[in-house]
Amino acid sequence: TWCRSCLFVSSLVRVIRPRRVVCTMSSSSDILRPLREAVKEQGDIVRRLKEEKAPSQDLQKAISELKTRKKALEDKEKSMLPKGAFNRPGLEDLVKRRFFYAPAFSIYGGVAGLYDYGPTGCAMKANMLSLWRSHFVLEEQMLEIESTSLTPEPVLQASGHVERFADFLVKDLQTGECFRADHLLEGHLEKLASDPKVDPSKKEEYISVASQTDNYGMEELGSLLSKYDVKSPITGNDLSPPIPFNLMFQTSIGPSGMLPGFLRPETAQGIFVNFHRLLQYNNGKLPFAAAQIGPAFRNEISPRSGLLRVREFTLAEIEHFVDPDEKDSPKFDSVADVKAPFYSACSQLDGSPAELLSVGEAVQSGLVCNSTLGYFLGRIYLFMTKIGIKPDKFRFRQHMSNEMAHYASDCWDAECQTSYGWVECVGCADRSCYDLSCHTKTTSTALVAKKELKEPISYEHFTVL
Repeated sequence: TWCRSCLFVSSLVRVIRPRRVVCTMSSSSDILRPLREAVKEQGDIVRRLKEEKAPSQDLQKAISELKTRKKALEDKEKSMLPKGAFNRPGLEDLVKRRFFYAPAFSIYGGVAGLYDYGPTGCAMKANMLSLWRSHFVLEEQMLEIESTSLTPEPVLQASGHVERFADFLVKDLQTGECFRADHLLEGHLEKLASDPKVDPSKKEEYISVASQTDNYGMEELGSLLSKYDVKSPITGNDLSPPIPFNLMFQTSIGPSGMLPGFLRPETAQGIFVNFHRLLQYNNGKLPFAAAQIGPAFRNEISPRSGLLRVREFTLAEIEHFVDPDEKDSPKFDSVADVKAPFYSACSQLDGSPAELLSVGEAVQSGLVCNSTLGYFLGRIYLFMTKIGIKPDKFRFRQHMSNEMAHYASDCWDAECQTSYGWVECVGCADRSCYDLSCHTKTTSTALVAKKELKEPISYEHFTVL
């Protein structure tokens, strides 16, 4: 008896309008070269500290500096895009006037992070989901399910969402208005750094701290908010110290209120808890894939960026279950020649740009850990280009070691370059058997598959009488 390895593909369905880059290669390379060299220099320091098994505090400090330099490089790349090439406010106004989508409950003042789709928006979304289902579910003969959005607390307790699915918030002490602490600190420091009268050394300090806001814990955020005298951006009132805030919508199931539950933050857990039924439906054979399309909910503290950070959205997810000792995909040859930009963890450490590789080259070199993961990366690229994403505005970015989940052996994000910068649209990871193991441990239900061994395994047992 053994657990399987799971490959996870999460596709957020959104309409993305890329910007056009017109700067010449020679001029942009010359301008970006010093920034790339600075990133490489710091990346080498991080590598050395890891090899020497340096103290955690020293390593985290070096990683924070690396992130600062990477952000400076990304900001410069973004600033080199031609001004006025894309009128985002104009587009947002157009799609709302023609009711592609609009803020929900607007006649009551609206609620941040909630949107309604109009006739054209519904048609576009339906077409995209239909294409997704055809491209992945039907063509790959996946097993599609539909699980409930309302999830009992023990399920999400086992998966780790109850404990870890949280951000830090601060409150306006007068009005009670809430803000996400790291975003508020970042916006405040960026505003200070943009002041033309600011001292150069202070500007560098502001930029450095702002680039690391996602690394700070609760106490560090509180100290920095106090140090830089951050106030409510709306009223100018004082703010409370940061407190953790779980991003799931909590509710009670049934009239007694004795069974706590949540609106699901992802659709994947519905697949995992039905693994034994899906395996039985597939006659106990591996590999097989299960898919689900449906709503997910996240109680964002500060919804922003249009449809990119909302409180209710549609997810299309795939869980592909394989024998952990047999991760070679029989269909890999069909995508081996597909070429896409791969932005590896090493390239990010070196400050180098993404490299155009075929999926076959990426797997053969070990950049992508196995051919099943490589197969799905190839299929994702074909889907993204099929729905209209321009190849020169697309890349696969590999998670660096400090952002990779502890249970994942490899993880790639499909990113698109938009007017908001590079935006993650799809996540693809080899998650091992982490999720099934968590649910097995909690419920004592064996979420495993069996296979016949070619040769029997014999054990000798000695008993002392």
